[in-house]
Amino acid sequence: MKIGPVDLTREVLIVAEIGNNHEGDLARAEEMIRRAAEAGAQAVKFQSIDPDRLVAADQTARLEQLRRFALTADDHARLAAVAADAGVLFLSTPFSLEAVTLLDPLVPAFKIASGDNDFAPLLTQVATTGKPLLISTGMSRPEDIALAVARVRAAWAAAERGDPGLVLLHCVSAYPTPSSAANLRAILALPAYGAIAGYSDHTLGIEAAVLSVALGARVIEKHFTLSKTQSDFRDHQLSAEPQELAELVERVREADVLLGDGVKRIHDEEAPVAAAARRSICAARDLKPGEVVGPEDLAWLRPAGGLPPGSEAELLGRSLLRPVTAGQALTLDVMD
Repeated sequence: MKIGPVDLTREVLIVAEIGNNHEGDLARAEEMIRRAAEAGAQAVKFQSIDPDRLVAADQTARLEQLRRFALTADDHARLAAVAADAGVLFLSTPFSLEAVTLLDPLVPAFKIASGDNDFAPLLTQVATTGKPLLISTGMSRPEDIALAVARVRAAWAAAERGDPGLVLLHCVSAYPTPSSAANLRAILALPAYGAIAGYSDHTLGIEAAVLSVALGARVIEKHFTLSKTQSDFRDHQLSAEPQELAELVERVREADVLLGDGVKRIHDEEAPVAAAARRSICAARDLKPGEVVGPEDLAWLRPAGGLPPGSEAELLGRSLLRPVTAGQALTLDVMD
């Protein structure tokens, strides 16, 4: 599966979740894109919110904050252009049906937030775009995840677009998520839904994100900020600052290399060690021509090169054609 040019079978996609950490400051949002790119993230992600289509009118404090943070259609286009110039993918989470239409020309894939993974009309509309889809699974039981996946697949089938790819992100919707609740092993359950596994991290620090790679996460989303103390907006605290994001990227890349492809084989780097560490069947004492080789005449010594252990039956009971000294490899050419 690919998201833009990133093949998830070959590399882990690291998404810097800017979200609303720009707090409505477009210049700051642009700087965050550039700093995330410098840190090595391959994608940045925002949130596309029409406050009046997200929360009820009596939620005045929340509405006020969301209106302050909201990005216009022109803002989206501008940020997408900045991301392209910085060499990173531009992503954003739609929180309304209208936002899907806004984002469709700008994004290579869609992300659904945990709070909307049961919002059937949104899932259907996003699926009908025919683009890869990432769904966070916070606040969900297995049956809830199965239902969301079924809705997406039904929409794909109805639109006759095939399967563009689905990533399910393990997520715990607590801000921040304590270590005791991170439950990273839940990542192991996600491929059973016919999806690629990923991880959306809300813990403090970067350890959980790095560990998620070992459990199969091929997409990692980490909140990103220029400063954890920028304001009292809650997301800054659980976000990675630029240097922290750079460390996350470096460690995830190293972890992915260390994990390899999972195919058990003898590596080229092992060949010299194998020659020195493996044994040959050798003579335990000096042997004369005509002597019949018995079990007491065998020794198993390094290095390899002669008959390997397990070939004893080819030697036992046979007589020697030539003398063999103690420690010399016993080979078939000296046997009658």
